[in-house]
Amino acid sequence: MPISLPSDVAENIADSFGERGPEWLAALPGVVEQRCATWGLEVIGDSFGGGTHSWVAPVRRVDGSVAVLKVPVVDEENYGEPTGLYCYGGDGAVRLYEFDPRTGAMLLEWARPGTELLYQPGFPSLEGRPENSAKVEQACRLYRRLRRESVAVPGGFPALPTASGMVAEWEGMFVESEAGVAEVIPAHLLDRAAERCSELAAPDGPLLVVNRDTHLGNIVAAEREPWLLIDPKAYLGEAAFNAGFLVMIQVQSDPTPEHARAVVERTAAGLEVRADRARAWAFMRSMEEIVWAVEDEEPEDLRLHLAVATALA
Repeated sequence: MPISLPSDVAENIADSFGERGPEWLAALPGVVEQRCATWGLEVIGDSFGGGTHSWVAPVRRVDGSVAVLKVPVVDEENYGEPTGLYCYGGDGAVRLYEFDPRTGAMLLEWARPGTELLYQPGFPSLEGRPENSAKVEQACRLYRRLRRESVAVPGGFPALPTASGMVAEWEGMFVESEAGVAEVIPAHLLDRAAERCSELAAPDGPLLVVNRDTHLGNIVAAEREPWLLIDPKAYLGEAAFNAGFLVMIQVQSDPTPEHARAVVERTAAGLEVRADRARAWAFMRSMEEIVWAVEDEEPEDLRLHLAVATALA
């Protein structure tokens, strides 16, 4: 079948990765052809939508079974995905059948029907609405199950990035802020960010395989289990790291201190982590989003993330 990407994914890749974007798009057909030849695959359907920087399509293997071939634009966020999936070993997440270190391509279990636990529209997210609380609890159970110590991986698999590395990046963002960032972030939020970085620099507990991107759109209905994780942004960090993104996006539906307090307590209990650590990670994730909104010139997102950070401060 001819290789194509959904137009929104192709446009995002072309616009977001500098010269690398068009180069990756031009090389994609050859990468797919090579992986199909090496792994004995036949593309049997159009590429899936809903992503931002990957080509993902159903394939048939030589034994007649079906799977998914994924070719990502590898970046600092998804760098650890194959290693995370290897560590999960199919326990609560889709299985990883093959990985090509050169291209980042992965052959994965096809989670069918693939319906999301909760549709992810972008920001503001829907996880914080009262009618979705049971789904958040279900997600917490799965994310808790997925937490585990890292295992030895085959040669060529990337080392997992670390939560402490993220904290070091945040120190650069907020302790010595660039002028454009300092102009839009109130001084008390910058001061709190510096405090939180100091608190989070040392992990609270053992280093585990955790997830940077804990929204409910990456938990999908499957045949082997009712729900499986896809597309993990795997890191090594303390257990409470998982709460950061999940708390932040829930607060978006009502960015007030009262709602933030309730979300932190409820999510920390669901993940069985300390509430103060969950709040600290969530606050820093909201601060990170502020910087990205400034850089991307997204005024509506900027207002939302400032409100969330204020509620969590």
